[in-house]
Amino acid sequence: MQSARASASGQLLFLAIAFAALIRSFVVSDFTVRNVVENSHSMKPMLFKIAGTWGSHEGSLLLWVLILAIFGAAVALFGNNIPDRLRARTLSVQAWISVGFLSFLLLTSNPFERVFPAPQDGNDLNPLLQDVGLAMHPPLLYIGYVGFSIVFSFAVAALLEGRVDAAWARWVRPWTLAAWVSLTAGIALGSWWAYYELGWGGWWFWDPVENVSFMPWLLGTALLHSAIVTEKRDAFKSWTILLAILTFSLSLLGTFIVRSGLLTSVHAFAVDPERGVYILGLLAFSIGGSLTLYAWRAPELESGGLFQPVSREGGLLVNNLILAAATGTVLFGTLYPLFYEALSGGDKLSVGPPFFNASFVPMMLPLIFAMGLGPYLSWKRADLAGVMQRLRAVAVLSVLATLSAVYVTRGGPVLAYLAILLAAWLFTSTLREWAMRVRLGEVTLRASIARARGLPRATHGMTLAHAGLAVAILGFAGSSAWKSEEIVFVTPGSEVSIAGFSVTFEGAKGIQGPNYIADRGELTVRTEDGRSVTTLRPERRSYPVAQSVTTESAIRSTLAGDLYASITEPASEEDAARGAYTLRILYEPLVNFIWLGAGMLVGGGLLSLSDRRLRVGAPRRVSRPAPRQLPAE
Repeated sequence: MQSARASASGQLLFLAIAFAALIRSFVVSDFTVRNVVENSHSMKPMLFKIAGTWGSHEGSLLLWVLILAIFGAAVALFGNNIPDRLRARTLSVQAWISVGFLSFLLLTSNPFERVFPAPQDGNDLNPLLQDVGLAMHPPLLYIGYVGFSIVFSFAVAALLEGRVDAAWARWVRPWTLAAWVSLTAGIALGSWWAYYELGWGGWWFWDPVENVSFMPWLLGTALLHSAIVTEKRDAFKSWTILLAILTFSLSLLGTFIVRSGLLTSVHAFAVDPERGVYILGLLAFSIGGSLTLYAWRAPELESGGLFQPVSREGGLLVNNLILAAATGTVLFGTLYPLFYEALSGGDKLSVGPPFFNASFVPMMLPLIFAMGLGPYLSWKRADLAGVMQRLRAVAVLSVLATLSAVYVTRGGPVLAYLAILLAAWLFTSTLREWAMRVRLGEVTLRASIARARGLPRATHGMTLAHAGLAVAILGFAGSSAWKSEEIVFVTPGSEVSIAGFSVTFEGAKGIQGPNYIADRGELTVRTEDGRSVTTLRPERRSYPVAQSVTTESAIRSTLAGDLYASITEPASEEDAARGAYTLRILYEPLVNFIWLGAGMLVGGGLLSLSDRRLRVGAPRRVSRPAPRQLPAE
């Protein structure tokens, strides 16, 4: 069993050397390596040369197995509080996952394949991926995807051992939390990149490849909350194990969809379908084997503590059921077009935002209400009437906030106002619950601060994360319901009015970038009364090596909203000669609350992760010896 620890560390060492070698090939522009030729160029900025390491199928797969090894080595090196048998089984399962992906890498996706004679220069990386946000987006997503692999390994090891208890849940929680935090950050970065880089003026498009990262996030969120019940009340054990298996299974499914050639997307790797067959086999073996083991061993797990429907356990059960149903909805909308195309002989069907907005969004609204209510419920049994009495002021403040939104916006979708009502409910109830814990207003401020310092960091993290979700919901509602948009054909001197601003197109001029040339427009923004606000400079970039054109938006950001502008190429040579362009201008109210809320979610997760209780493990129960019987006289 001890050999597993040394093997996990050795695997990490060798994969780190391999990945460092690939990075060096990109840094020095070694065009004898085919991967460098296809994804780099000698004139590319150094940051994007390094990012090109994981900008291809082969390089990203090497990063994937490196992260697999990092998590395995972390358990080997820092899992001293985990029993030897469980740790050895966990590392064994993790090693088998590594075997699957390493064999895939070696047999079909060699990142070090050579090309002779070496070309003079490379083909360049996709220009859309040459961005700071996209440089960090894939590694964070992979840490999230692969992080759930160690939770999966813990679950399979527990099934093999036939034991799931509070200690197991305590060991699993930090790994789940680390993966969830990284996946949250990766999704938020990707959304931010899509918003300002693509020039489409949106932050989420329900793209299938977006969905395959969102589904593990949804089930991972359910897993986080379910593990709490297993730890605190010794309940939901089978359900927590199943969530651990399904969450990583969705990560594998996303890997298959992105790399199988089934989809064409700016996010996807266009690879041969034969490679997808290998991943499909790995997917079937991993998911089928783990679910078979679950069906065999899960009935043997004890059910755990009993509870009433109105209790904290009941609230977390509702949380889990809604998140699972929402995941199923997204999964259906993502896979149905693929099945339809396969069964209909090639006919294509599109499932887009209308379906997801009509099915997913209403499903999530009850969850927001339950999140505001849940922390007030006690374990086993709760007094619902007493809880609602505590929340009367919260309800009043939420209604007032919604009425204020109605007054300011003067019309909008009912669903948007309902979202604002629930966001205000979640935010104020979360702060109210934290204030009750520190007895804010009941004792002196110094005493409240002392109580706040004494609270576990996980409690502060929960408060910050729940409040962050409320802030993000406000951004979702505002930017979706009250967006203003103008698409106009402009020449120098043209004016456009939008959302209380007057925008004048001053013209465009050509500029030279490091590895591109661009037309840079200039827009003067004023208020309706003529006061100067700012100057926006959107660009239309052309990359000669990659032979592609991209749009660089210009954004004036405030907390109230963004003024967003982009230009596209002239319709004809005659239009180009007179400086005419198609101009797209949007006003996105409250959109920055999305990024602020995402940052709070990540911050809350990191704060919880720093809680010492997640590092020392669950306390062991020590049974007292029976009292010694005195001899009878």
